[in-house]
Amino acid sequence: METLTTNNAAAIDMYRPALHYAARDTWLNDPNGLIFHDGVYHLYYQNNPLGNVWGNMSWGHATSTDLLTWTEHPVAIPCDDNEDIFSGSIVYDRTNTSGFGTGSVAPLVAIYTSAFKPGSEHEGIQAQSLAYSLDGGYTWTKHANNPVLSRRSANFRDPKVIRYDGGEGSYWVMVAVEAQDFKAMFYKSEDLKNWEFLDSFGPANATGGIWECPDLFPLPVDGDPDNVKWVLTVNLNPGGPNRGSAGQYFIGDFDGTSFTSTSTVTAGLNSTDNQGAYHWLDWGRDYYAAVSFNDAPDNRRLMIGWMNNWEYAKHIPTTPWRSPMSLAREVSLQTIDGNLCLVQRPAGDWTALVAQEPFSLAETTIDDGEQMLPGASGTVQRIDVSFTRGSAKEFGLVLRGDGAKGTRVGIRPDEGQLFVDRRKSGQTDFHESFPSLDTAPVRSTSGSYELSIFVDRCSVEVFAQDGQVTMTELIFPAENSTDLTVFATGGTATINSLQVMRLE
Repeated sequence: METLTTNNAAAIDMYRPALHYAARDTWLNDPNGLIFHDGVYHLYYQNNPLGNVWGNMSWGHATSTDLLTWTEHPVAIPCDDNEDIFSGSIVYDRTNTSGFGTGSVAPLVAIYTSAFKPGSEHEGIQAQSLAYSLDGGYTWTKHANNPVLSRRSANFRDPKVIRYDGGEGSYWVMVAVEAQDFKAMFYKSEDLKNWEFLDSFGPANATGGIWECPDLFPLPVDGDPDNVKWVLTVNLNPGGPNRGSAGQYFIGDFDGTSFTSTSTVTAGLNSTDNQGAYHWLDWGRDYYAAVSFNDAPDNRRLMIGWMNNWEYAKHIPTTPWRSPMSLAREVSLQTIDGNLCLVQRPAGDWTALVAQEPFSLAETTIDDGEQMLPGASGTVQRIDVSFTRGSAKEFGLVLRGDGAKGTRVGIRPDEGQLFVDRRKSGQTDFHESFPSLDTAPVRSTSGSYELSIFVDRCSVEVFAQDGQVTMTELIFPAENSTDLTVFATGGTATINSLQVMRLE
């Protein structure tokens, strides 16, 4: 089978990521159909196989065995004259409930949104359709009787399907959205072809933009298998905490029919005063349409998001490819200061990518101003740093700097804020909304602030306080902007420890 490797030297440019997946020479957006099957992670995604702007929506395809290195494959499910192939999910139909399997081969079944084109029998609507694969997810056949679920709606899309096993029995459950109504819609099926409406959820919390790309999954609380809560994620555009695209999540219970949230803010729907009370998947500008893998090993819940923002997505200065995916993240549900929240940590064995002896600092005082760290420069790095506040009003790091420019990642302890300032990060003038100073709430842990930062050729992903808060941002620095600097403003701060690993 022909494959296209993302490490092809001819395809590399100054912004092509080393740690994140990007298509070789085309546009991509939402991750779709994430599944672990026969030892392989499959990443499907919204793809324009004919160009590097949105259009001709089809499902692209990439695979990995370690979540760190990806191989691109030919388009999996192409659009045609009748339909565009919008977002969806994939399940392994182990017992062949669908009847698509043959002999001893159980099928993979993709459930996707058909966006019907002018001239189609279903022109103007979005409905849910099926395709199946009998070779492990590399080639797909569309179901002859598509669509299998229609509401005669123009904005009914993005089905995520799981297998539910509970007090009400065992069956397939779908959650999709009525995008403009801010509603998650739940259905059940015995065979993936015939669907029965169960219930709906929403509007709730952030409704500043349409709802898209939902997900539904159970997680043990603090690792206790006898205490399980359900998480419903919904992405919205616009309406994020720092403007533009973002994802939110709700924590609650699912009984096989209805989802009940225990984390809904009831005082003032989508009030800007409540933004900090909502549960955001990520506080940065560039983490959208995140969904999780079905059937990940060891019951891990692994998620990937699209690393871009619809405000400027088609304008980012990359060519011929456009848009990367985020790192894969393992999510867990933990009790923090008496409240439940998702904790996110980067997945994968990062030690395998370390290129040389790490740069390290032990306890060091940062004086008012900036101090460059000779020996810590680089373009692809993992940075782990612990700070303690002194008298400084803010402190942190300048990444991918050159003395005049750089991306500032830091803490403002009086405001309880983590911030990413990319106003001088490199190329910023390709769209008026790209230069930004973005913030997220953060509190010290025993007086310390812990950051794990993944720097790639066009991005920064920040995991604060062991993954309690995350911020993901695109950046487009000059190729020679490689310096790493520490800074403090209005006083001093202390680096408890710092380790910088160059990655390949």
